[in-house]
Amino acid sequence: MRRLRLILLPFSILYGAIVFVRNWMFDKRYLKSTSYNFPIICVGNLSVGGTGKSPMIEYLIRLLKDDYKVATLSRGYKRKTSGFLLANENITASDIGDEPLQFYSKFKNEIQVAVEAKRTLGIETLRDLENAPDVILLDDAFQHRKVTAGFNVLLTPFYDLYANDFMLPAGNLREPISGAKRADVIIVTKCPTEVSAGQQAKIKMKLRPKNYQKVFFTTIAYAETIHNATEKIVLSSWKDSEFMLITGIANPKPLLQHLSDQELQYTHLKYADHYDFSESDIQTIKQKAGEKPILTTEKDFMRLQGSLENLYYLPIEVAFLADEANFQDRIVKFVDL
Repeated sequence: MRRLRLILLPFSILYGAIVFVRNWMFDKRYLKSTSYNFPIICVGNLSVGGTGKSPMIEYLIRLLKDDYKVATLSRGYKRKTSGFLLANENITASDIGDEPLQFYSKFKNEIQVAVEAKRTLGIETLRDLENAPDVILLDDAFQHRKVTAGFNVLLTPFYDLYANDFMLPAGNLREPISGAKRADVIIVTKCPTEVSAGQQAKIKMKLRPKNYQKVFFTTIAYAETIHNATEKIVLSSWKDSEFMLITGIANPKPLLQHLSDQELQYTHLKYADHYDFSESDIQTIKQKAGEKPILTTEKDFMRLQGSLENLYYLPIEVAFLADEANFQDRIVKFVDL
């Protein structure tokens, strides 16, 4: 792996230089970026792979939906449609992507869920609706410089800090570390449930936040129950039997660790992030699972539901290790400006 990274290093340097110049041109306004006079919150990261954007979007939805009309706007990664789409009861993962469908399935008529690759067009279309949102949450748009969000939430995983990474393709960074300066807050995600003050201080030193930035630490809170479209059961009830685990996410390690901590027995089939399950894949899963129940992530459930029987997902939420009220206060104050 180290040798491969060295081979790819020149390409990373070239890619990093191109992205750096692009960012500089946006910063100096040689390239146009649109600002808005209503609250837009962007949740994103510097790296490819799972940093916990969807759980953070859902956290913000829960925080804001009772007092404001909220909309989410995603590009709809791997959807088989194009243009602007607003989620409704008949929408599928193929139409809008698995994560937007997850938002809609969970919150339905409480919020609006939209997809549009051209974020400026998506924002304008949402604001032209008869029931226009008060606040728009941009999902995975930190590198979408054509939009200047009013508040940027930057995520980085505890075990894979962007400060320790390098540009694609030798590393996993989409843009140079200097891009972190655009964030209003930095959230270290997927932490262990306990991170000492000393550990937090060391991480902050690595991230080198600006004076105007606040660093928060969060972990994954797993539900005690697993769900499908019609029922929910207690996960621990599976302790005495084996089940099949299906994952199509960037980093399933935290989930695997949680299931192991629960002393559960399972066989794991791992697929790529946002994997498009074919009929052949479905038949393979059925053959390997046999009569065993199947557990998957909520995101994967959006793509697998209707294709597999005895299928359940394990819900997750964001949990702050400390300073949650401070974070909420920053968000609400921004929205109320």
